[in-house]
Amino acid sequence: MNYLTVENISKSYGELTLFENISFSIHKDQKIAFVAKNGTGKTSILNIISGDDQADSGTITYRNGIVVSFLSQDPKFDDALTVEETIFASDNPILKVILDYEHALLNPEDAEAYQKAFELMEQYQAWDFETQYKQILFKLKLEDLNAKVGSLSGGQKKRLSLANALINKPDLLILDEPTNHLDLEMIEWLEAFFAKENITLFMVTHDRYFLERVCNEIIELDEGQMYSYKGNYSYYLEKREARIEQTEVETGKAKQLFKKELEWMRRQPKARTTKSKSRIDDFHDIKHRASQRRNDHEVQLELNMERLGSKVVEFHKVSKSFKDKVILDGFEYLFKNGERVGIIGKNGTGKTTFLNMLTQTSQPDSGKVIVGETVKFGYYTQNGIAIKPGQKVIDVIKEFGEYIPLKKGQQISAGQLLERFLFSRKKQYDFVEKLSGGERKRLYLCTVLIQNPNFLILDEPTNDLDIVTLNVLESFLMDFPGCVIVVSHDRYFMDKVVDHLFVFRGDGVIEDFPGNYTDFRIYDDSQPAISNTSEDKKEKNAWKKTEDNKLTFNEEKELKNIESKLNSLAFDKKELEEKFHNPDLTPEEINKLSEKLQEIIDDLEAKEMRWMELQEKLE
Repeated sequence: MNYLTVENISKSYGELTLFENISFSIHKDQKIAFVAKNGTGKTSILNIISGDDQADSGTITYRNGIVVSFLSQDPKFDDALTVEETIFASDNPILKVILDYEHALLNPEDAEAYQKAFELMEQYQAWDFETQYKQILFKLKLEDLNAKVGSLSGGQKKRLSLANALINKPDLLILDEPTNHLDLEMIEWLEAFFAKENITLFMVTHDRYFLERVCNEIIELDEGQMYSYKGNYSYYLEKREARIEQTEVETGKAKQLFKKELEWMRRQPKARTTKSKSRIDDFHDIKHRASQRRNDHEVQLELNMERLGSKVVEFHKVSKSFKDKVILDGFEYLFKNGERVGIIGKNGTGKTTFLNMLTQTSQPDSGKVIVGETVKFGYYTQNGIAIKPGQKVIDVIKEFGEYIPLKKGQQISAGQLLERFLFSRKKQYDFVEKLSGGERKRLYLCTVLIQNPNFLILDEPTNDLDIVTLNVLESFLMDFPGCVIVVSHDRYFMDKVVDHLFVFRGDGVIEDFPGNYTDFRIYDDSQPAISNTSEDKKEKNAWKKTEDNKLTFNEEKELKNIESKLNSLAFDKKELEEKFHNPDLTPEEINKLSEKLQEIIDDLEAKEMRWMELQEKLE
């Protein structure tokens, strides 16, 4: 079943042509990734098919009646609404049913309204939906449903937009970099979610493991042409390489034929026959094919960076806290020359604070951080590059350095470095404000590298970079002779670049794991789950499914409803407990919260007792 057809669309901005006559279609159950270099129009194509932008020419046709959701890079919300109000502002009818039911619960004396709301919950099977949407918010770390959208960070707004898109269960979901602003745990949960949900996907993402595990087709825009690959990322790499090799063979043959035809053209008299004119027309086609060249670059640089001494960076009993939040607690570590460390951990566990102390832009509460005299940091932060009006790409680089010294007395100029990171000679003289978001990140990376550091620190370097650039960066880092520290949610990138991991567990706990990210996941998954708390048991029990039909129909329905409500109540209890951490609460507010919490606890206990009674019938 065809959901969307894109026919011959083109888009230009002034003299810059992004793409011409692009065509493709999306069908039910396809999970398609759209792959292209930064600056070639990926986001523009997403905006056009979502209706946020218009093509210069061509048509977009949707199947009648399908529901479409779009996750943009810059979601727009009403800042005055809360998280929960934003969710319920959707057109989804089931959310309206749930909202009416929750209002009915607040007015138990209106038995008729409650009965009607309860029957609608049954009719729409909204019990599971309510549990699922709260689980989605919980997994995306949006537990505070009463938080104003205006108080959320950019990353939280992106996650709220993702939650909105998932909750609405569209027929077609269009995603622009869905894994940006997600930690590794969230990404792996999202992979599992897409694996079990029947949602048709069309996405732009640089996360190659996500591509591998979620997508069943990849569409590539390369050198102005569209190519389709019916498979995952591994299949795409294999077939793409074969296509490029075949193109190079054909280009080589065209060059040989071009030389032959060029000699013939030079010998031709001015008076030409009809047969000659036909051959002349063919000559121009041969010339075009012979002049094709790819702009891919292999980065093989024998850098002549300043040598690191025996003392690199040393952490001696370093501690750091923010109020009650412990980041480091007596941390000890001596960095050695050539180390390649990956840093992983949930958001808020102190990864960026650790990097700031490493580079001495932040000081520890106690202990010492000693940096060797020969260390020259190159720090790629998440802040990006400051744009100056009227500045050209090459000028930005030259502010930091004219060249990088190589071994054997050679050197690479600023322009050559830009070329290796996919900025053509023409592109180097473009104004910076014309660059796409990914191109600006690539330029920022070049400003760090041109300074010839011997200790590279990369904080989320893969955000907004296309797959081609990531391959270039990986090749560069594989040859880099100094120290490298990487904070990244890109598991593929981590596996290729790092040798061991600092795992930030929270509360000042940092584990040194001897392996890459895949090694860590295999190890971590093999460990027995620790779930002794009543809260964990409730969550597991809430999702347990009945397998034997030892209950009556009404009892099965009751058990299902109780399981849904248990998980929802556990979520509400956790959310309410978080509010007690607010130091500005008045005694009256504390009393009200305590009463409400006790009501939830009583409700939980009553439902748990009934759940246990029904479970005993199943055993």
